[in-house]
Amino acid sequence: MTTIILRNMTTIYISHNNKMLLLYRIGSRVVEPSWCGIGGHFEEGELNNPKACVLRELFEETGICEKDLGKVELRYITLRLKNNEIRQNYYYFTELINDSIDISECKEGVLEWVDRDQILEKDMPFTAKECLKHYLNNGNDTEMIYAGTATDDGVDFVELKDF
Repeated sequence: MTTIILRNMTTIYISHNNKMLLLYRIGSRVVEPSWCGIGGHFEEGELNNPKACVLRELFEETGICEKDLGKVELRYITLRLKNNEIRQNYYYFTELINDSIDISECKEGVLEWVDRDQILEKDMPFTAKECLKHYLNNGNDTEMIYAGTATDDGVDFVELKDF
């Protein structure tokens, strides 16, 4: 029996003036060079706090602080089995409120503000693209959190409800 390991990651997508900040990530341990949000792996002490992880990664990769942003909202949690790993991803969305911040350099790759209608044309990791497709079609008008499970046909999303 093959050993399955867990890989927990976070991603944040920042919008401003009908554009979204994307990162062309180069040199990742997990994904081939492709477009994605900003984020990364949990560090010790962050396992129960994905927001702390995504904000740390955001600052490390871009210099953007939480005070530069609007409300940082968790919208998607996805699960995917790949390469003997259960990959659990937490996807956050927010708006940039500090227009004066210089967002041009990133040690992880190339940052670019992409028009919302061109986002899905970019080559990106499977679950990231499925989350963005869902978000752009119906997720940005709600405060719901969606759970998504990767399938052969895409990602099946359900609303998480508090019972």
